[in-house]
Amino acid sequence: MTTSSPRSLAGSLILGAATVLAACSGGGSGGATMLTGAGASFPNPIYTRWFDEYHRATGVQINYQSIGSGGGVRQFSQGTIDFGATDGPMKDDQIAAIDGNVLHIPTVIGAVVLTYNLPSLVDGQLSLDGETIADIFLGRVTKWNDRRIAALNAGVALPDKDILVVHRSDGSGTTFVFTDYLGKVSPAWAQDVGAGKSVNWPVGLGGKGNEGVTQQVKQLEFTIGYVELIYALSNDLAYATIINQAGNGVVPTLATASEAAGSAEFAPDTDFRVSITNADGAQAYPITSFTWLLIRQDDDDKERALAIRDFLEWMTSEQAQAIAGELRYAPLPAEVVSLVKTRIQGLTSEGQPLE
Repeated sequence: MTTSSPRSLAGSLILGAATVLAACSGGGSGGATMLTGAGASFPNPIYTRWFDEYHRATGVQINYQSIGSGGGVRQFSQGTIDFGATDGPMKDDQIAAIDGNVLHIPTVIGAVVLTYNLPSLVDGQLSLDGETIADIFLGRVTKWNDRRIAALNAGVALPDKDILVVHRSDGSGTTFVFTDYLGKVSPAWAQDVGAGKSVNWPVGLGGKGNEGVTQQVKQLEFTIGYVELIYALSNDLAYATIINQAGNGVVPTLATASEAAGSAEFAPDTDFRVSITNADGAQAYPITSFTWLLIRQDDDDKERALAIRDFLEWMTSEQAQAIAGELRYAPLPAEVVSLVKTRIQGLTSEGQPLE
């Protein structure tokens, strides 16, 4: 697969309607089923492609709304959708509020990138480290030619222009991943702002969804924002090299995201809620995360449970995980695929096995 493929495959997926339509008879359910889901925009391009491919292969259709992780968790918890999607795992109190009836199913691994609009610079020319990124978003570094940015970019012509920060305005798993990373690398960020799907931003403009941040950065010069990698690729936006925990400048790629995921350890009874930001590894890209689907461990609607289980079995196939690579998401490690396959065989409906 050439590097131009993600742009051609995903360009039409991201900037149009956020809804992906796909619906009908669940593979193992034996009847007509309409599945609805909502949540994270971080994985929306791969979910769009997956739901389309699954529809072509099985006739099953799925309606997914890219509304942000916060909305996905909320609607799943309220029972208004069949499954949710989030890049920031549910908190213990949120799980307790629904009597623990949720499974976090990892789907792919994605990279959050620092994308910028500097007419004089292109991909990879800008290098940043964690503390400098945190201070930009704290409003402490305000000029593109600030001495700290200049020290990380020797020989690069940096403009004497104000930095315009762009961040998410909605509850966002992408924000959770980004702020989780900043909290690990910057004591000031951890103390003053913290990590979460929504935070009190010290500075900047808000954009709704990865789509909204992408458009702000694309349209306004001298901006910097954070988006999932495919949004930068499909919109021809530059993104920075990030200096990782090992002190190496790393570009987000399938390989560097996979190296970060390799740091995760899962017990046989894992709930998959792990953070892999700022991971060990010489070439581990530091702003990397799993993204999850939220499903019910025990579903009172057996037909729905069967339809969701059948999709998850397809999602963990080699075919589906290969599609992830085409859109610059790293496929799940073999160990995680095996654990997911085992876990979904234990799904129940009203306390009884599905088959």
